[in-house]
Amino acid sequence: MRQASFEDLGTPLHQVTFCVVDLETTGGSAADCRITEIGAVKLRGGECLGTFQTLVNPGAAIPPAITVLTGITQAMVAPAPPVEQVLPAFLEFARGTVLVGHNARFDLAFLQAALARTDRPRLANRVVDTCALARRLLADEVPNHRLGTLAERLRLPHRPTHRALDDALATGDLLHLLLERAAGLGVLGLDDLLALPTIGRHPQAAKLRLTEGLPRRPGVYLFRDRGGRVLYVGKATNLRQRVRSYFSGDSRRKVGQLLREVATIDHLECIDPLEAAVLEVRLIHRHLPRFNRRATRWARYVYVKLTLDERWPRLSVVRDAHPGDGCVYVGPLPSRRTAAQVVEAIESAVPIRRCRQRPPAAPVAAPCTPAQLGVATCPCAGTVTPDDYGRLVARVVQGLEHDPALLLAPLERRLRALAAGERFEEAAAVRDRAAALAGALRRQRRFAALHAAGRVVLDTGAAVVELDRGRLVRVTAPAAGGSAELPFGGSQPPLEPGEPGPVARELADELACVAAWLDANAHRVRLLSCDGELRSTWPALPSFEPRTAAVASKRGIGAAVARRADRRDGRRGGGDLGGRPVAAGAPQPGHA
Repeated sequence: MRQASFEDLGTPLHQVTFCVVDLETTGGSAADCRITEIGAVKLRGGECLGTFQTLVNPGAAIPPAITVLTGITQAMVAPAPPVEQVLPAFLEFARGTVLVGHNARFDLAFLQAALARTDRPRLANRVVDTCALARRLLADEVPNHRLGTLAERLRLPHRPTHRALDDALATGDLLHLLLERAAGLGVLGLDDLLALPTIGRHPQAAKLRLTEGLPRRPGVYLFRDRGGRVLYVGKATNLRQRVRSYFSGDSRRKVGQLLREVATIDHLECIDPLEAAVLEVRLIHRHLPRFNRRATRWARYVYVKLTLDERWPRLSVVRDAHPGDGCVYVGPLPSRRTAAQVVEAIESAVPIRRCRQRPPAAPVAAPCTPAQLGVATCPCAGTVTPDDYGRLVARVVQGLEHDPALLLAPLERRLRALAAGERFEEAAAVRDRAAALAGALRRQRRFAALHAAGRVVLDTGAAVVELDRGRLVRVTAPAAGGSAELPFGGSQPPLEPGEPGPVARELADELACVAAWLDANAHRVRLLSCDGELRSTWPALPSFEPRTAAVASKRGIGAAVARRADRRDGRRGGGDLGGRPVAAGAPQPGHA
């Protein structure tokens, strides 16, 4: 059987062909009992396209209780064909349909067991269970959800008789009634129907009507409250399916609160998932929705600055970067805590001065505490010349801009020495500082690579995307003849031409989004043109993340811890841009 495709799932229900099936068996266990009768009816658009009915020789005795219940005797099934002769005809009858059953799991278990015994592949058809649908849609109208009770209370045209075809016809009547009820919840497509048993129990299920106009296309959705304020912004490759999934029993507390407050759901269709991802970031930046966490704190991003405009440069955490002031910047970084770890990592690798006060003109009797402890080279101690100090600063600049091993290798040696001495708490602190620095440098190099590429045009197969120094400026769908200029581009600062400087905090999330997309899709896209070279020439950076975080992320255990580690590392998904070059050239091996 053919596996249902994405287009099948989005098929309107009046175009779906259903095969309602019912079985009579010798007992209740598919492992020990056998099929005695198969009945099926094929339906589409409310019309009956055909029926299938046959007795089946089970090859075993029928218990008297089953004969009393169904009326099927041993004499009736003796001349009937065995199941291996019946299955080919039934499979042809059901080919390409959505199977329907009342308590469908029971009937499917017997069918799958019969297929396994005859060395045939399992059924791959989509399945709709009218019993599960009835529990969601008719809970207050009937005392129970047995087929006989439903047929009587709802006055269905056919009544079940514990014979396969009669029961299948009654189930078909019930299906049509349930489809009418489900339409009131906005269930218009097959994917909506398959999800309804879960969605129907949600306390905010009445708001499913807000999703009726959503297309099954990539795009961005916005949840708004009664005052029109944006509560949440998200992206999706299938807008309708993604938004409706919020009603599928999501147990997160904030999702329930979000759905209680939502009054309208807007959407913007996109040509390509990259366009949706970038537009999501820009909308979050513009509206700062209350229920979003990612990309809402960009205004708090900070930089680590090496103050080369001073005689005795030092490191400091600053809110703003000023290109052209001659200083070296690392960032933007997501928090002051991360910036402080980066500063501590650099100062641990290269002993530049740590005191914040201006160095005195002459040595003092009591130098600063770091100088006294011997962890910093400070002019207040009178033991360093400007030339010697300049060499220390040059090492920091070289490590930040060209050779990160100058900064990371001392930290790695310190980490190994502490671990060997079983000083694990100190080792963990060094590891966290090294991870923060490596993450900051990794993020820095990704931005630099995007800037150096200049204007880039890529063919994704479904669309042509145009990047300008990392920013997405245009998406074109050649097949459909459509082209989209991304909105809100003018509200963010442009990237200056020439040598890359510190990236504006407003652009950091968008550039990280584009870089992550390139990492994930480099092997799928075709490079049409590039002003520069879309690859990183740096060697791969080592990873200082604890092994447990990586394992937890892969195994799905403690994923939140792993995600926090990724956020601390500044990755936000995806790997290193240099690791998956789009242009010619292979990545350099790294030290894992």
